[in-house]
Amino acid sequence: MKVTAAASSLKSIHIASRCAALLTVLVGLFPANIVNAAEPTRPNVLLIISDDLNNFLGCYDDPRARTPNLDRLAARGVLFERAYCTFPLCGPSRNSMLTGLYPNSTGIYQNSQIFRQTVPQHLSLPQAFRRQGYFAARLGKLYHYGVPGSVGTSGDDDPASWELQMNPAGIDRLGDPARIFSLVPGQFGGTLSWYASPASDERHTDGILANDAQWVLQRCAADRQRPFFLAVGFFRPHTPYVAPRDPYFGYYPAADMPVVSGIEADRADLPAAAVASGKAVQDRMSDELRRQAMQAYYASISFMDAQVGRVVDALDRLALADDTIIVFTSDHGYHMGEHGLWQKMSLFEESLRVPLLVVAPGVTTAGAVVRQPVSQVDLYPTLAHLCGIEPAATLQGESLVPVLKDPTHAARGWALSQVNRGQGNKRYFGYSLRTDRWRYTEWDGGDAGRELYDHDNDPRELTNLAEDPAHAAEVQRLSQLLRDAVGGSFPESGTAPKVRNRRWYPKLDAAQ
Repeated sequence: MKVTAAASSLKSIHIASRCAALLTVLVGLFPANIVNAAEPTRPNVLLIISDDLNNFLGCYDDPRARTPNLDRLAARGVLFERAYCTFPLCGPSRNSMLTGLYPNSTGIYQNSQIFRQTVPQHLSLPQAFRRQGYFAARLGKLYHYGVPGSVGTSGDDDPASWELQMNPAGIDRLGDPARIFSLVPGQFGGTLSWYASPASDERHTDGILANDAQWVLQRCAADRQRPFFLAVGFFRPHTPYVAPRDPYFGYYPAADMPVVSGIEADRADLPAAAVASGKAVQDRMSDELRRQAMQAYYASISFMDAQVGRVVDALDRLALADDTIIVFTSDHGYHMGEHGLWQKMSLFEESLRVPLLVVAPGVTTAGAVVRQPVSQVDLYPTLAHLCGIEPAATLQGESLVPVLKDPTHAARGWALSQVNRGQGNKRYFGYSLRTDRWRYTEWDGGDAGRELYDHDNDPRELTNLAEDPAHAAEVQRLSQLLRDAVGGSFPESGTAPKVRNRRWYPKLDAAQ
Protein backbone atom coordinates (compact mmCIF):
# COMPACT_ATOMS: atom_id res chain seq x y z
CA MET A 1 0.00 0.00 0.00
CA LYS A 2 1.40 3.41 -0.94
CA VAL A 3 1.38 6.27 1.54
CA THR A 4 1.17 9.83 0.20
CA ALA A 5 3.79 12.38 1.24
CA ALA A 6 1.14 14.45 3.02
CA ALA A 7 -0.07 11.45 5.00
CA SER A 8 3.47 10.51 5.89
CA SER A 9 4.15 14.05 7.11
CA LEU A 10 1.00 14.05 9.24
CA LYS A 11 1.97 10.70 10.72
CA SER A 12 5.43 12.02 11.64
CA ILE A 13 3.91 15.09 13.29
CA HIS A 14 1.49 12.86 15.22
CA ILE A 15 4.33 10.60 16.48
CA ALA A 16 6.46 13.58 17.44
CA SER A 17 3.52 15.12 19.31
CA ARG A 18 2.90 11.91 21.26
CA CYS A 19 6.60 11.59 22.15
CA ALA A 20 6.67 15.17 23.39
CA ALA A 21 3.60 14.54 25.52
CA LEU A 22 5.12 11.35 26.94
CA LEU A 23 8.35 13.20 27.76
CA THR A 24 6.34 15.87 29.59
CA VAL A 25 4.67 13.18 31.69
CA LEU A 26 7.97 11.46 32.46
CA VAL A 27 9.59 14.74 33.51
CA GLY A 28 6.79 15.29 35.96
CA LEU A 29 7.44 11.92 37.57
CA PHE A 30 11.05 12.61 38.55
CA PRO A 31 12.73 15.24 40.73
CA ALA A 32 14.18 18.15 38.80
CA ASN A 33 17.69 17.40 40.04
CA ILE A 34 17.57 14.01 38.27
CA VAL A 35 15.95 15.07 34.98
CA ASN A 36 17.83 18.31 34.42
CA ALA A 37 21.32 18.25 33.00
CA ALA A 38 23.95 18.22 35.70
CA GLU A 39 25.51 21.51 36.64
CA PRO A 40 28.86 21.75 34.85
CA THR A 41 30.61 22.85 38.03
CA ARG A 42 30.05 19.58 39.88
CA PRO A 43 33.21 17.47 39.81
CA ASN A 44 33.42 13.82 38.86
CA VAL A 45 34.58 11.19 41.36
CA LEU A 46 36.94 8.28 40.72
CA LEU A 47 37.03 6.04 43.79
CA ILE A 48 39.62 3.24 43.66
CA ILE A 49 39.72 0.60 46.39
CA SER A 50 42.38 -2.09 46.66
CA ASP A 51 41.65 -5.30 48.56
CA ASP A 52 43.64 -6.26 51.68
CA LEU A 53 46.32 -3.64 51.06
CA ASN A 54 48.49 -2.33 53.89
CA ASN A 55 50.95 0.56 53.55
CA PHE A 56 53.63 -1.35 51.62
CA LEU A 57 53.86 1.54 49.13
CA GLY A 58 56.73 3.71 48.06
CA CYS A 59 54.83 6.91 48.91
CA TYR A 60 54.53 5.59 52.49
CA ASP A 61 58.31 5.19 52.64
CA ASP A 62 58.42 1.44 52.17
CA PRO A 63 62.00 0.73 51.05
CA ARG A 64 61.15 -2.30 48.91
CA ALA A 65 57.86 -1.37 47.23
CA ARG A 66 57.82 -0.63 43.51
CA THR A 67 54.62 1.38 43.19
CA PRO A 68 55.41 4.24 40.78
CA ASN A 69 51.81 4.96 39.81
CA LEU A 70 50.49 5.33 43.34
CA ASP A 71 53.58 7.34 44.22
CA ARG A 72 52.78 9.76 41.38
CA LEU A 73 49.17 9.93 42.52
CA ALA A 74 50.30 10.84 46.03
CA ALA A 75 52.48 13.60 44.58
CA ARG A 76 49.42 15.07 42.83
CA GLY A 77 47.35 15.47 45.98
CA VAL A 78 47.14 14.77 49.70
CA LEU A 79 48.56 11.71 51.43
CA PHE A 80 46.99 10.81 54.78
CA GLU A 81 49.75 9.40 56.97
CA ARG A 82 47.39 8.03 59.63
CA ALA A 83 44.16 6.76 58.06
CA TYR A 84 42.29 3.85 59.65
CA CYS A 85 39.48 1.44 58.91
CA THR A 86 36.60 0.98 61.35
CA PHE A 87 36.78 -2.84 61.28
CA PRO A 88 39.66 -4.99 59.91
CA LEU A 89 37.49 -7.29 57.80
CA CYS A 90 36.25 -6.72 54.24
CA GLY A 91 32.46 -6.80 54.68
CA PRO A 92 32.09 -4.71 57.84
CA SER A 93 34.74 -2.22 56.68
CA ARG A 94 33.28 -1.70 53.22
CA ASN A 95 29.72 -1.37 54.49
CA SER A 96 30.94 1.18 57.02
CA MET A 97 32.93 3.16 54.44
CA LEU A 98 30.10 3.26 51.90
CA THR A 99 27.40 4.19 54.42
CA GLY A 100 29.36 6.64 56.56
CA LEU A 101 28.31 4.68 59.66
CA TYR A 102 30.28 2.71 62.22
CA PRO A 103 29.68 -1.07 62.31
CA ASN A 104 27.67 -0.63 65.50
CA SER A 105 25.20 1.38 63.42
CA THR A 106 25.24 -0.67 60.22
CA GLY A 107 24.87 -3.85 62.26
CA ILE A 108 27.43 -5.53 59.97
CA TYR A 109 30.07 -7.43 61.97
CA GLN A 110 30.95 -10.20 59.51
CA ASN A 111 31.23 -10.95 55.80
CA SER A 112 28.40 -11.97 53.47
CA GLN A 113 26.07 -9.28 54.83
CA ILE A 114 24.86 -6.02 53.34
CA PHE A 115 23.55 -2.95 55.13
CA ARG A 116 20.14 -3.31 53.41
CA GLN A 117 19.50 -6.20 55.80
CA THR A 118 19.93 -3.98 58.84
CA VAL A 119 19.39 -0.32 57.91
CA PRO A 120 17.48 -0.74 54.62
CA GLN A 121 16.43 2.90 54.20
CA HIS A 122 19.92 4.33 54.58
CA LEU A 123 21.29 6.24 51.60
CA SER A 124 24.68 4.85 50.58
CA LEU A 125 27.50 7.06 49.30
CA PRO A 126 27.12 6.15 45.59
CA GLN A 127 23.34 6.10 45.91
CA ALA A 128 23.33 9.69 47.17
CA PHE A 129 25.34 10.74 44.10
CA ARG A 130 23.12 8.70 41.79
CA ARG A 131 19.90 10.21 43.14
CA GLN A 132 21.27 13.69 42.65
CA GLY A 133 22.09 13.37 38.97
CA TYR A 134 25.39 11.49 38.83
CA PHE A 135 26.10 8.49 36.65
CA ALA A 136 27.13 5.89 39.27
CA ALA A 137 29.07 2.84 38.11
CA ARG A 138 30.78 -0.03 39.93
CA LEU A 139 33.54 -2.13 38.41
CA GLY A 140 34.73 -5.06 40.51
CA LYS A 141 34.64 -5.32 44.30
CA LEU A 142 33.13 -2.47 46.31
CA TYR A 143 30.87 -4.17 48.83
CA HIS A 144 31.93 -7.63 50.01
CA TYR A 145 32.92 -10.41 47.63
CA GLY A 146 34.24 -13.83 48.52
CA VAL A 147 37.67 -14.06 46.90
CA PRO A 148 38.24 -15.86 44.65
CA GLY A 149 34.83 -17.61 44.69
CA SER A 150 32.69 -14.54 43.98
CA VAL A 151 34.97 -13.00 41.35
CA GLY A 152 32.93 -12.60 38.16
CA THR A 153 29.66 -12.21 40.06
CA SER A 154 27.96 -9.31 41.86
CA GLY A 155 29.01 -10.72 45.24
CA ASP A 156 27.15 -9.15 48.15
CA ASP A 157 26.46 -5.98 46.22
CA ASP A 158 23.83 -3.27 46.64
CA PRO A 159 22.02 -2.77 43.30
CA ALA A 160 20.43 0.50 44.45
CA SER A 161 23.87 2.07 44.69
CA TRP A 162 24.71 1.77 41.01
CA GLU A 163 23.41 2.48 37.53
CA LEU A 164 26.02 0.22 35.95
CA GLN A 165 27.79 -2.84 37.38
CA MET A 166 30.55 -4.83 35.69
CA ASN A 167 31.93 -8.12 37.04
CA PRO A 168 34.79 -9.44 34.92
CA ALA A 169 36.72 -12.61 35.73
CA GLY A 170 40.21 -13.35 34.53
CA ILE A 171 42.56 -16.28 34.52
CA ASP A 172 43.21 -15.88 38.26
CA ARG A 173 39.60 -16.98 38.78
CA LEU A 174 38.92 -19.14 35.74
CA GLY A 175 42.28 -20.90 35.50
CA ASP A 176 43.27 -24.18 37.12
CA PRO A 177 43.25 -23.63 40.92
CA ALA A 178 45.52 -26.65 41.38
CA ARG A 179 48.41 -24.45 40.23
CA ILE A 180 48.00 -22.15 43.22
CA PHE A 181 50.05 -23.04 46.29
CA SER A 182 48.10 -22.90 49.56
CA LEU A 183 49.03 -23.63 53.15
CA VAL A 184 45.79 -25.59 53.27
CA PRO A 185 45.39 -27.37 49.92
CA GLY A 186 42.20 -26.39 48.16
CA GLN A 187 41.62 -23.28 50.30
CA PHE A 188 42.53 -19.85 48.99
CA GLY A 189 40.50 -16.79 50.04
CA GLY A 190 41.10 -17.00 53.80
CA THR A 191 44.37 -18.92 53.62
CA LEU A 192 47.83 -17.78 52.64
CA SER A 193 48.18 -18.85 49.01
CA TRP A 194 50.03 -17.60 45.95
CA TYR A 195 50.98 -18.20 42.33
CA ALA A 196 53.39 -16.56 39.87
CA SER A 197 51.24 -16.61 36.75
CA PRO A 198 52.77 -16.87 33.25
CA ALA A 199 49.80 -14.91 31.83
CA SER A 200 49.95 -11.20 30.97
CA ASP A 201 48.31 -8.37 32.92
CA GLU A 202 45.33 -8.17 30.58
CA ARG A 203 44.31 -11.78 31.25
CA HIS A 204 43.97 -11.26 35.00
CA THR A 205 40.82 -9.87 36.59
CA ASP A 206 42.40 -6.60 37.68
CA GLY A 207 43.82 -6.10 34.20
CA ILE A 208 40.36 -6.57 32.69
CA LEU A 209 38.96 -4.16 35.28
CA ALA A 210 41.47 -1.53 34.16
CA ASN A 211 40.33 -2.04 30.55
CA ASP A 212 36.68 -1.75 31.59
CA ALA A 213 37.40 1.43 33.52
CA GLN A 214 39.02 2.98 30.46
CA TRP A 215 35.97 2.08 28.37
CA VAL A 216 33.60 3.68 30.89
CA LEU A 217 35.76 6.80 31.08
CA GLN A 218 35.71 7.06 27.28
CA ARG A 219 31.90 7.01 27.35
CA CYS A 220 31.85 9.63 30.10
CA ALA A 221 34.27 11.85 28.15
CA ALA A 222 32.12 11.59 25.03
CA ASP A 223 28.98 12.82 26.83
CA ARG A 224 29.66 15.25 29.66
CA GLN A 225 26.08 16.26 30.42
CA ARG A 226 26.20 14.26 33.65
CA PRO A 227 29.09 14.02 36.10
CA PHE A 228 30.18 10.51 37.03
CA PHE A 229 30.87 8.59 40.23
CA LEU A 230 33.05 5.70 39.08
CA ALA A 231 34.10 3.16 41.69
CA VAL A 232 36.78 0.63 40.73
CA GLY A 233 37.44 -2.22 43.14
CA PHE A 234 40.64 -4.12 42.42
CA PHE A 235 40.99 -7.60 43.94
CA ARG A 236 44.73 -7.63 44.51
CA PRO A 237 46.62 -8.11 46.72
CA HIS A 238 43.93 -10.27 48.41
CA THR A 239 44.77 -13.96 48.67
CA PRO A 240 45.45 -15.91 46.62
CA TYR A 241 48.34 -13.62 45.71
CA VAL A 242 48.13 -14.27 41.97
CA ALA A 243 50.01 -11.86 39.70
CA PRO A 244 51.97 -12.11 36.45
CA ARG A 245 55.36 -13.63 37.09
CA ASP A 246 56.98 -11.12 34.73
CA PRO A 247 57.84 -8.53 35.75
CA TYR A 248 56.23 -8.35 39.19
CA PHE A 249 57.64 -11.41 40.99
CA GLY A 250 61.01 -10.51 39.51
CA TYR A 251 60.97 -7.20 41.35
CA TYR A 252 61.16 -9.02 44.68
CA PRO A 253 63.61 -11.95 44.88
CA ALA A 254 62.39 -14.28 47.62
CA ALA A 255 65.84 -14.46 49.17
CA ASP A 256 65.73 -10.69 49.78
CA MET A 257 62.40 -10.70 51.58
CA PRO A 258 62.50 -10.00 55.34
CA VAL A 259 61.29 -12.34 58.08
CA VAL A 260 59.94 -10.86 61.31
CA SER A 261 61.87 -12.04 64.36
CA GLY A 262 61.56 -11.68 68.13
CA ILE A 263 57.93 -12.84 68.21
CA GLU A 264 58.11 -14.57 71.59
CA ALA A 265 59.54 -11.51 73.34
CA ASP A 266 57.03 -9.25 71.59
CA ARG A 267 54.08 -11.33 72.83
CA ALA A 268 55.25 -11.54 76.45
CA ASP A 269 53.28 -8.46 77.55
CA LEU A 270 50.18 -9.02 75.38
CA PRO A 271 46.73 -10.21 76.47
CA ALA A 272 45.57 -13.39 74.75
CA ALA A 273 42.90 -11.45 72.88
CA ALA A 274 45.50 -9.32 71.10
CA VAL A 275 46.84 -12.26 69.08
CA ALA A 276 43.70 -14.38 68.85
CA SER A 277 43.52 -13.81 65.09
CA GLY A 278 46.55 -16.07 64.62
CA LYS A 279 46.29 -19.47 62.95
CA ALA A 280 48.26 -22.57 63.83
CA VAL A 281 49.00 -23.35 60.19
CA GLN A 282 50.71 -19.96 59.88
CA ASP A 283 52.75 -20.52 63.04
CA ARG A 284 54.23 -23.63 61.42
CA MET A 285 55.46 -21.83 58.30
CA SER A 286 59.15 -22.14 57.51
CA ASP A 287 61.21 -19.01 56.86
CA GLU A 288 61.34 -20.01 53.21
CA LEU A 289 57.54 -20.00 52.97
CA ARG A 290 57.37 -16.69 54.82
CA ARG A 291 59.71 -15.16 52.25
CA GLN A 292 57.68 -16.61 49.38
CA ALA A 293 54.47 -15.21 50.84
CA MET A 294 56.07 -11.79 51.22
CA GLN A 295 57.37 -11.92 47.64
CA ALA A 296 53.93 -12.81 46.27
CA TYR A 297 52.19 -10.12 48.33
CA TYR A 298 54.58 -7.43 47.11
CA ALA A 299 54.27 -8.70 43.52
CA SER A 300 50.47 -8.47 43.75
CA ILE A 301 50.75 -4.89 45.02
CA SER A 302 52.98 -3.88 42.11
CA PHE A 303 50.59 -5.55 39.66
CA MET A 304 47.65 -3.67 41.17
CA ASP A 305 49.67 -0.43 41.06
CA ALA A 306 50.19 -0.88 37.31
CA GLN A 307 46.42 -1.21 36.79
CA VAL A 308 45.76 1.93 38.83
CA GLY A 309 48.24 3.69 36.57
CA ARG A 310 46.32 2.63 33.46
CA VAL A 311 43.07 4.03 34.86
CA VAL A 312 44.58 7.35 35.96
CA ASP A 313 46.43 7.67 32.63
CA ALA A 314 43.10 7.27 30.83
CA LEU A 315 41.61 10.00 32.99
CA ASP A 316 44.47 12.30 31.94
CA ARG A 317 44.37 11.27 28.27
CA LEU A 318 40.65 11.98 28.05
CA ALA A 319 41.04 15.46 29.59
CA LEU A 320 38.91 14.50 32.59
CA ALA A 321 41.50 14.96 35.34
CA ASP A 322 40.91 18.67 35.92
CA ASP A 323 37.26 17.97 36.77
CA THR A 324 37.69 14.70 38.70
CA ILE A 325 38.32 13.98 42.37
CA ILE A 326 40.46 10.86 42.79
CA VAL A 327 40.42 8.80 45.98
CA PHE A 328 42.57 5.73 46.51
CA THR A 329 42.35 3.53 49.60
CA SER A 330 42.04 -0.06 50.85
CA ASP A 331 39.38 -1.75 52.97
CA HIS A 332 41.80 -2.43 55.87
CA GLY A 333 45.43 -3.08 56.65
CA TYR A 334 47.27 -6.40 56.59
CA HIS A 335 49.80 -8.32 58.67
CA MET A 336 52.84 -9.93 57.10
CA GLY A 337 54.30 -11.61 60.18
CA GLU A 338 54.32 -8.70 62.66
CA HIS A 339 53.54 -9.92 66.21
CA GLY A 340 53.49 -13.41 64.67
CA LEU A 341 50.29 -12.57 62.78
CA TRP A 342 49.31 -12.74 59.13
CA GLN A 343 46.44 -11.17 57.22
CA LYS A 344 43.89 -9.14 59.23
CA MET A 345 41.43 -9.10 62.16
CA SER A 346 43.77 -7.71 64.83
CA LEU A 347 43.70 -4.30 66.50
CA PHE A 348 47.35 -3.58 65.82
CA GLU A 349 48.52 -0.76 63.57
CA GLU A 350 49.37 -3.10 60.70
CA SER A 351 45.81 -4.47 60.53
CA LEU A 352 43.98 -1.15 60.96
CA ARG A 353 46.06 1.41 59.05
CA VAL A 354 45.20 1.97 55.40
CA PRO A 355 46.62 4.05 52.58
CA LEU A 356 44.50 7.08 51.71
CA LEU A 357 45.31 9.40 48.81
CA VAL A 358 43.01 12.24 47.71
CA VAL A 359 43.38 14.47 44.67
CA ALA A 360 40.75 17.23 44.53
CA PRO A 361 41.49 19.81 41.80
CA GLY A 362 41.27 23.34 43.11
CA VAL A 363 41.18 22.12 46.72
CA THR A 364 44.25 20.00 47.48
CA THR A 365 47.89 21.01 47.24
CA ALA A 366 50.23 18.69 45.38
CA GLY A 367 52.45 16.67 47.69
CA ALA A 368 50.68 17.66 50.91
CA VAL A 369 50.70 15.26 53.89
CA VAL A 370 48.10 15.03 56.67
CA ARG A 371 49.62 13.52 59.80
CA GLN A 372 46.64 13.56 62.17
CA PRO A 373 44.49 10.42 62.46
CA VAL A 374 41.37 10.14 60.30
CA SER A 375 38.83 7.38 59.72
CA GLN A 376 37.37 5.88 56.58
CA VAL A 377 33.95 6.74 58.01
CA ASP A 378 34.92 10.31 57.02
CA LEU A 379 35.05 9.58 53.27
CA TYR A 380 31.29 9.80 52.66
CA PRO A 381 30.80 13.28 54.21
CA THR A 382 34.03 14.47 52.57
CA LEU A 383 33.03 13.52 49.02
CA ALA A 384 29.49 14.81 49.54
CA HIS A 385 30.94 18.13 50.76
CA LEU A 386 33.33 18.42 47.81
CA CYS A 387 30.57 17.75 45.26
CA GLY A 388 27.66 19.60 46.83
CA ILE A 389 25.72 16.38 47.41
CA GLU A 390 23.04 16.16 50.09
CA PRO A 391 24.12 13.11 52.13
CA ALA A 392 22.15 10.81 54.39
CA ALA A 393 21.09 12.60 57.57
CA THR A 394 22.68 10.16 60.02
CA LEU A 395 26.34 10.11 58.96
CA GLN A 396 28.81 9.57 61.81
CA GLY A 397 32.02 10.78 60.16
CA GLU A 398 33.15 14.32 59.54
CA SER A 399 34.11 16.16 56.38
CA LEU A 400 37.85 16.29 55.77
CA VAL A 401 37.58 19.19 53.32
CA PRO A 402 39.10 21.68 55.81
CA VAL A 403 42.03 19.28 56.24
CA LEU A 404 42.37 18.83 52.47
CA LYS A 405 42.67 22.58 52.14
CA ASP A 406 45.00 22.95 55.10
CA PRO A 407 46.71 19.79 56.42
CA THR A 408 47.40 21.54 59.73
CA HIS A 409 43.70 22.19 60.38
CA ALA A 410 42.64 20.47 63.60
CA ALA A 411 40.28 17.56 62.90
CA ARG A 412 38.67 15.12 65.35
CA GLY A 413 42.04 13.94 66.62
CA TRP A 414 41.35 10.21 66.84
CA ALA A 415 40.15 7.20 64.86
CA LEU A 416 38.03 4.38 66.34
CA SER A 417 38.28 0.76 65.23
CA GLN A 418 36.67 -2.41 66.51
CA VAL A 419 36.70 -6.18 66.01
CA ASN A 420 35.20 -9.35 67.36
CA ARG A 421 36.69 -12.79 66.88
CA GLY A 422 37.42 -16.01 68.66
CA GLN A 423 40.19 -18.27 69.83
CA GLY A 424 38.95 -21.75 70.55
CA ASN A 425 35.66 -21.46 72.43
CA LYS A 426 36.39 -17.92 73.59
CA ARG A 427 35.14 -14.80 71.77
CA TYR A 428 36.71 -11.40 72.28
CA PHE A 429 35.19 -7.98 71.66
CA GLY A 430 37.72 -5.22 71.21
CA TYR A 431 37.90 -1.49 70.56
CA SER A 432 41.00 0.53 69.71
CA LEU A 433 41.55 4.29 69.61
CA ARG A 434 44.38 5.87 67.62
CA THR A 435 45.42 9.41 68.50
CA ASP A 436 48.39 11.40 67.20
CA ARG A 437 50.70 9.72 69.70
CA TRP A 438 48.92 6.75 71.25
CA ARG A 439 47.11 3.56 70.39
CA TYR A 440 44.89 2.42 73.23
CA THR A 441 42.94 -0.86 73.09
CA GLU A 442 40.45 -2.53 75.43
CA TRP A 443 39.24 -6.10 75.15
CA ASP A 444 35.82 -6.86 76.63
CA GLY A 445 35.77 -3.44 78.23
CA GLY A 446 39.21 -4.08 79.75
CA ASP A 447 38.23 -7.36 81.43
CA ALA A 448 40.18 -9.36 78.82
CA GLY A 449 43.13 -6.99 78.71
CA ARG A 450 44.33 -3.55 77.71
CA GLU A 451 47.08 -2.29 75.43
CA LEU A 452 48.83 1.06 75.24
CA TYR A 453 51.51 1.94 72.69
CA ASP A 454 53.53 5.14 72.40
CA HIS A 455 53.98 5.75 68.67
CA ASP A 456 56.46 8.55 69.23
CA ASN A 457 58.91 6.02 70.64
CA ASP A 458 57.48 2.64 69.61
CA PRO A 459 55.96 2.76 66.10
CA ARG A 460 56.02 -1.04 65.79
CA GLU A 461 53.90 -1.43 68.94
CA LEU A 462 56.34 -3.79 70.63
CA THR A 463 55.99 -2.57 74.23
CA ASN A 464 52.59 -2.62 75.92
CA LEU A 465 52.52 0.17 78.51
CA ALA A 466 48.97 -0.38 79.76
CA GLU A 467 50.07 -1.91 83.09
CA ASP A 468 52.96 0.50 83.65
CA PRO A 469 52.12 2.69 86.71
CA ALA A 470 53.93 5.58 85.07
CA HIS A 471 51.21 5.67 82.41
CA ALA A 472 48.18 5.14 84.66
CA ALA A 473 46.89 8.66 84.10
CA GLU A 474 47.22 8.28 80.32
CA VAL A 475 45.34 4.98 80.44
CA GLN A 476 42.54 6.59 82.43
CA ARG A 477 42.29 9.53 80.03
CA LEU A 478 42.29 7.36 76.93
CA SER A 479 39.84 4.90 78.45
CA GLN A 480 37.32 7.70 78.92
CA LEU A 481 37.97 9.02 75.41
CA LEU A 482 37.48 5.51 74.04
CA ARG A 483 34.27 5.09 76.01
CA ASP A 484 32.90 8.36 74.61
CA ALA A 485 33.88 7.40 71.06
CA VAL A 486 32.24 3.98 71.37
CA GLY A 487 29.07 5.57 72.71
CA GLY A 488 28.91 7.76 69.61
CA SER A 489 29.29 4.76 67.28
CA PHE A 490 25.84 3.40 68.08
CA PRO A 491 22.73 4.75 66.34
CA GLU A 492 20.41 7.22 67.97
CA SER A 493 17.37 5.82 69.79
CA GLY A 494 14.81 4.36 67.42
CA THR A 495 17.20 3.89 64.50
CA ALA A 496 19.07 0.80 65.67
CA PRO A 497 19.77 -1.97 63.14
CA LYS A 498 17.97 -5.23 63.70
CA VAL A 499 21.13 -7.15 64.63
CA ARG A 500 22.52 -4.55 67.00
CA ASN A 501 24.67 -6.21 69.64
CA ARG A 502 25.36 -4.22 72.78
CA ARG A 503 27.66 -6.96 74.13
CA TRP A 504 30.41 -5.25 72.18
CA TYR A 505 31.06 -3.06 75.18
CA PRO A 506 29.56 -4.55 78.32
CA LYS A 507 30.93 -1.92 80.69
CA LEU A 508 29.36 0.82 78.60
CA ASP A 509 25.99 -0.89 78.99
CA ALA A 510 26.47 -1.14 82.72
CA ALA A 511 27.33 2.57 82.92
CA GLN A 512 24.16 3.46 81.04
